[in-house]
Amino acid sequence: MTPSDSDVAIVGMACRFPGADSVERFWDVLSEGRETLTRYTDAELLAAGVPAERLADPRYVRAAQTVDGTDLFDSELFQFTHDEAEILDPQHRVFLECALEALQRAGYDPGRTDGHIGVYAGAGLNTYLLHNLGERYRAASTVDHYRLMLANDKDFLATRVSYKLDLRGPSMSVNTACSTSLVAVHTACLALLGGECDMALVGAVHLAPPRQGYQYQDGMIFSPDGHCRAFDAEARGTVIGSGAGVVVLKRLSEALADGDWIHAVVKGSAVNNDGSAKTGYTAPSIAGQAEVIADAQDVADVDPGSIGYVEAHGTGTPLGDPIEVAALTEAFRQGGAERTGYCALGSVKSNIGHLDTAAGMAGLIKAALMLEHRTLVPSLHYTRPNPEIDFATSPFYVNTATTDWKAEGDHPLRAGVSSFGIGGTNAHVVLEEPPARTETDPGRDPELLVLSARSANSLKQSAGALARHLRARPGLDLSAVAQTLGLGRRAHPHRLAVVARGIREAAMALALGDEARTRQGV
Repeated sequence: MTPSDSDVAIVGMACRFPGADSVERFWDVLSEGRETLTRYTDAELLAAGVPAERLADPRYVRAAQTVDGTDLFDSELFQFTHDEAEILDPQHRVFLECALEALQRAGYDPGRTDGHIGVYAGAGLNTYLLHNLGERYRAASTVDHYRLMLANDKDFLATRVSYKLDLRGPSMSVNTACSTSLVAVHTACLALLGGECDMALVGAVHLAPPRQGYQYQDGMIFSPDGHCRAFDAEARGTVIGSGAGVVVLKRLSEALADGDWIHAVVKGSAVNNDGSAKTGYTAPSIAGQAEVIADAQDVADVDPGSIGYVEAHGTGTPLGDPIEVAALTEAFRQGGAERTGYCALGSVKSNIGHLDTAAGMAGLIKAALMLEHRTLVPSLHYTRPNPEIDFATSPFYVNTATTDWKAEGDHPLRAGVSSFGIGGTNAHVVLEEPPARTETDPGRDPELLVLSARSANSLKQSAGALARHLRARPGLDLSAVAQTLGLGRRAHPHRLAVVARGIREAAMALALGDEARTRQGV
C-alpha cells in the first residue's frame, strides 16, 4: 500500500448508537447481526404523554431506535453551571461527551497537543426546546431568550465543542439533513488537505423524543412494523432513531509518522445536489447519486472493481432502494467495473434505524470497523430482492452473513459509504483498510501507567475499564499504552500509578488493586 498525499486517516472514533454506547459494543451489534429496536407497552407510552387516541390508531407503531442516558450529563466536567446544563439541548450534551471520548481514544489531549484541531459537526431537530422548554420560556425576558438561543441553536454546536475542549482550528456547524455526517467528513478532509487544521473532530448527533412511537402512513419513509428491510421485496421504509458519532481525522502521512492507531483511510470523497431534475423536493435522483459516487471514486483514484463493499444509504423504501442500486451500478460501470455480483451491499439502518443527521456517521464507523476487522457483517431482514432492483446484472449482492473479508488481487480492502439528504445533497466517501502496523518488541522493561479522574469512584471505574481493555488486547505495546495514558489524557485530581513489565501484569495489578505495584493519591 502506497500512501497518497491526499489520504486522510481515521485515528479515533466514538459513538452512542441504539444498543451500543461504545465502538466495541457497536461492533458486537454488527458482527452478531442484531437489531436494536425497542418495543413499548401502552402503559409506557401513556406515561410518556402519548395521547390515548393516538395509541388507538392501528397505524401507530409502538417502537423506536433509541439511546439510553440522554438525560444524564456531567455538567461540572465541562464547566457548565446547573442552570446552563438544564437548558442545554441534550444533543449538544451528548455530542460534547462523544467529542471528548473520540479525542481520548485517538490519544490526544488538546491542552498538550501542538497544532490546530478543527470541528465540523451537525445536529438534528431540537425537540427538547420544542417539548420541554418552549412553553416555559414563552414570556421570558430578552436576556433569557438570548441564553436559550445560545443553549439550543444548531449554530453553536461546533463552536461550543471548540470552546469547552480548547480547540483552535476552524469550527463549523454543517447541516444537510440526512447527509450531514458525510458532508462534514468531506468538508473536514478538504480543510486538512488545505492546511486549515492539523486534526479534525467530525460528527453529528440526532436525538428523537424519548419513549415515542410513530405514525405509519403509506408512501412515507416510515416502516409499518419498525423493521428496515433494505433492498428486500417486503421493504416499506425505515424507523427514525437517535444516536451520535464522532471521528478524529488526520493527514495519513502525519498519522503514520506519529505512530497513531489508524482505523481506516479516507481515499476520497465528493458532494453534490440533485437540483430540480426529480419528481419532488424529497425524492432521490439516479443522476445525482451516480455522479457523486463516480466523482468520489475519481478523487480517490481507485478502480471501482477493487471496492468490495458499499455501505448504502439503504432506507428500505420501495422507491429509494431501486434508485440507489441503479445509481451505484451506473457509477461503477462508468468507472470500468464490468463484473457482476462481486461487491457486497448493506445498510446499518437494518440494525439501528435511520439516525437522521448522524446516519452517515453510523455508516462510516461501520465501514471503518469492517475494514479494520477485515470482516463483512450482515444487512438484516433481507430474504428476496425488491423486484425493481436488477441485482443479476449489477456488481452488487446483499450480504446477509458475518464472513471473513479477503482482498482480491494485490489491492487492499476498500469500501464506499453513501449518504443522501432530503433536499438532494448527496455525499459519498471511499475508504481503504489501514496500513499494516509495525510489529513491536514487547520488551520486559518496567513501564509507568498513569490514570486520573475527578473522583475516587471514577478512578476505580477507569482502572477497571483499563484492566478489561488490556486483557482483551494482550498484543498491545505497553510502552505505547504508557505514552498515551501519560500524554493523551487530561489530568484530574484523583491519581493512580501502576508499574508493570507487561500487558498481562498491568491488567492483573489494575484489576486486583495490587498495592505492591500501584500508588494512589489526590
